[in-house]
Amino acid sequence: VSLNDQSLNYRELIFARQLIRLHRTIADLPERDRLTPILSAIADLPGNFGALWLEVPDTNDGKTLSAFTRRFQPLLETALREQGKLQDDGPNTNRHLPRLHVFFPDKSSALIGISDPNNSSAALMGIVRQSMPAEAPSRSTLKLAEAIEVFMDRSEQTRLLRSGMTAVDLGAAPGGWIWQLVKRGIRVAAVDNGPMKGVLAKHPLVEHLKQDGFKFAPRKAVDWLVCDMVEKPSKVAKLIEDWFAAGWCKHAIFNLKLPMKQRVAALDSALGGIRARLDEEGINYKMMA
Repeated sequence: VSLNDQSLNYRELIFARQLIRLHRTIADLPERDRLTPILSAIADLPGNFGALWLEVPDTNDGKTLSAFTRRFQPLLETALREQGKLQDDGPNTNRHLPRLHVFFPDKSSALIGISDPNNSSAALMGIVRQSMPAEAPSRSTLKLAEAIEVFMDRSEQTRLLRSGMTAVDLGAAPGGWIWQLVKRGIRVAAVDNGPMKGVLAKHPLVEHLKQDGFKFAPRKAVDWLVCDMVEKPSKVAKLIEDWFAAGWCKHAIFNLKLPMKQRVAALDSALGGIRARLDEEGINYKMMA
């Protein structure tokens, strides 16, 4: 897309992984010299850059391109530094300089664009890479880990996920999401008729309640509600709004299993329902998806 710097806020986009202004498209890269035409296109761009990211499609075919980009990256970086277009990016420097992206749909074409480091994903290709923790009982733990990284900065994580806090996990089994909470010292009521597995089966911070998540009511309000149930988005959204309306939680992270064909409509309906209910109840909130 071609857009002005202020026209889109990356933090408000839901299905977009990255926000890049496209400047050049090169359709026929010669196999023996891809560097020259790419350097020529970049030379025409205004200003200098604080970082260079080479990106590929997140597909099986794209994965085969990553070996090529790893070899190509140092060649392009060296040439751009010699031209003065790329400045060394230290840990706290050049946050004001735009980031240069070269996206390869395949080895014979390239899309060249620019992103604002403060208005785009901080992860290459917009994908927060997570490693599977050995002790976590299921891969679903990575979903909550990514949500925490995407929705909260470091200071918010420290302030909002503190040891001694309380949480309820609806649809908790086998405990992937709970693992993210107890490792931060948060006490969790695990609501699910299914069993907890591994270290969570007898964890001192976990109370397992064999109940229906849609009918469960906590004895007293908790800091966090988390929910990853295989259910219609509208039903989960209604559950979340009921919890906030009742004052049962302060914060929530929940997953909506969207239908393949009507993702946007289902999402708008679910989030719209939550907004309408919270507004009606006079509750101040910040919601991100």
